[in-house]
Amino acid sequence: MSTKKIGIIGCGNISAIYMKNIPKFAHLELVACADLDLTRAQARAEEFGIAKAYTVDQLLADPDIDIVINLTIPAAHAEVCLQVLEAGKHVYVEKPLAVTREEGLRILEVARRNGLLVGSAPDTFLGGGIQTCLKLINDGWIGTPVAATAFMMSRGHENWHPDPEFYYQKGGGPMFDMGPYYLTALVALLGPIRRVTGSAGISYPERTITSEKKHGQKIAVETPTHIAGVLDFHSGAIATLVTSFDIKGGTQLPNIEIYGSHGSLRVPDPNTFGGPIYIRKTGTEWEPIPLTHGYTDNSRGLGVAAMAHASLTGQNDAHRASGELAYHVLEAMHGFHDASDSGTHYLMQSSCEKPAPLPVHFVL
Repeated sequence: MSTKKIGIIGCGNISAIYMKNIPKFAHLELVACADLDLTRAQARAEEFGIAKAYTVDQLLADPDIDIVINLTIPAAHAEVCLQVLEAGKHVYVEKPLAVTREEGLRILEVARRNGLLVGSAPDTFLGGGIQTCLKLINDGWIGTPVAATAFMMSRGHENWHPDPEFYYQKGGGPMFDMGPYYLTALVALLGPIRRVTGSAGISYPERTITSEKKHGQKIAVETPTHIAGVLDFHSGAIATLVTSFDIKGGTQLPNIEIYGSHGSLRVPDPNTFGGPIYIRKTGTEWEPIPLTHGYTDNSRGLGVAAMAHASLTGQNDAHRASGELAYHVLEAMHGFHDASDSGTHYLMQSSCEKPAPLPVHFVL
């Protein structure tokens, strides 16, 4: 199999793990990086042995680059993705796909028109943890899934993040920050979503930064910080999802549990690639389950490798972290807020294919 040449736009903190991992995949070659700050791109290129440090325009103009990984801030995701697609290159973007539904649809439309692929994080659902859970469900260990619960409970980012203001502005909040991990995992395990409803609120209108850099500064909260949602899946399963920045005293709730007709499955943190996994069949106690699949360490970039594999082989179902999946998740996140504002269910307008499971011992 030949290789796909990769360029990265955005050389901030998250870029390091991609630059470390991309060369580990046999059919990916990281050849260039770019940033609005050229000196930052040059520093990353030197740190990771990348041949070319570019401006954004230079990277887009390079005819040798096949796939661009977009690691810019969320507000720039759509603009940069569209530039990449218009330059004739496939694009893989960090979560979320875009900030608005309109931007997300535009990205998918331009990709279809140009015959190009769009991929999006998170790709954690391709890791050994959630893939093992998917195999357990498909093999009938818990019977037919009928319900699920998912909880992302934290006290907020002002306690540790050096620049936490974004998380409390429009387009931020716990749903748009962490919701993609949980919703993507749920869709991977249960299939596409039919409708959502929920309640969303701002528990604390003002937050005080206690991290060192801006200690004592105040943040005016502009977006809901506690969202309690309900999801109806086309499969018939019903899930509860709570995302919050308002849990000051901690919690012992599980990240995700799936409840079936013959037992329950405890799914690992969807922001990780590994375990642990526990299963409890009717009449028994919780038991740990060994992982059946690989990619259990931090394997960010796995979704890029799968997208490249699909492009090289023509096997469309190999592209699992797809733009269509990412848009479905983006729409659901907005749907919770819309449902809360209107006091109704939000009927999903999009759907997506349930990502095909990875074979055991699969290597990219």
